[in-house]
Amino acid sequence: MAETFKYRFAGHQTFAFRHGWLEKGVRGVQECPTLFLEEDALVRLGVGKNMVSSIRHWCTVTQLIEPDPTSRGSSAKPLRASELGRRLLFEDGWDPYLEDDASLWLIHWLLISNPRVGTSWQLLFSKYNRPDFTKRELATFIGSFAERNAFAVNDGVIARDIDCVVRTYEASVVQSASAKGEESFDCPLLQLELLQPSPDGDLHKFAIGPKPSLPASIFCFALAQYFERLEGKPNTLSIQKCLYGESSPGQVFKLDENSVIEYVEDLEAQTKGAIILDETAGLKQIYKRRTLDPVQILADYYRGKRK
Repeated sequence: MAETFKYRFAGHQTFAFRHGWLEKGVRGVQECPTLFLEEDALVRLGVGKNMVSSIRHWCTVTQLIEPDPTSRGSSAKPLRASELGRRLLFEDGWDPYLEDDASLWLIHWLLISNPRVGTSWQLLFSKYNRPDFTKRELATFIGSFAERNAFAVNDGVIARDIDCVVRTYEASVVQSASAKGEESFDCPLLQLELLQPSPDGDLHKFAIGPKPSLPASIFCFALAQYFERLEGKPNTLSIQKCLYGESSPGQVFKLDENSVIEYVEDLEAQTKGAIILDETAGLKQIYKRRTLDPVQILADYYRGKRK
């Protein structure tokens, strides 16, 4: 992880991000770098006051906006769209209205694998290793993690985080039948179907296994970033580490072993041998034979979608 890495609890103002929020935030800071500090931010974004803060939070933790390092001598802390934010969500970008499920998988990966800011979302999808949880069990896990790492976070903040985590991936129990688009309380990441509630709503289970809507290119992007972030930047990776390692593609996307193997086999042809699968003495290994540019992987995918 980066030296500046830190965990951040709360900040979302109890809102999971809604349809249109990320797009508005990314384009908004490009037009006005101090957008979230402006008095008319509510009007520009078309949301309530607390939602303005929430949009900023979500655009930040999904790595779509970032502090502008070129700014000097300003106390306003201007922001800008990140490279991926620009390429993905600008009007002439890859998928400016998040119509491709691949983009939602990408945003999920960017949220969970953020190398600078950790959240309860990251703890759940990268450090929590059980196949299911209750809110009480997850609160105990997060609280223990915070205590071990000397974070000051109270039980109320953790509880609100967990409620918001669940709403990010599970449909709201109460939802107006007429609520659509911007008025929907639900988060676009519901479409990924990563969490499944029990009939009584108390137990929440990860949907572990194949992900038909997850393209090999998005898996490849995640795998390339994961390779780069491993200590020592190795060129080999066991299937088991790709499956169960902290913040690994297998953990973040909740894949099973067969799914990971199928993705890697697909990537042998897609990357022209840059990524290959090899088995020696019963140990399946992923080999990176040459460096892959994660952004170029995405560019190739979206360009292919336009053909």
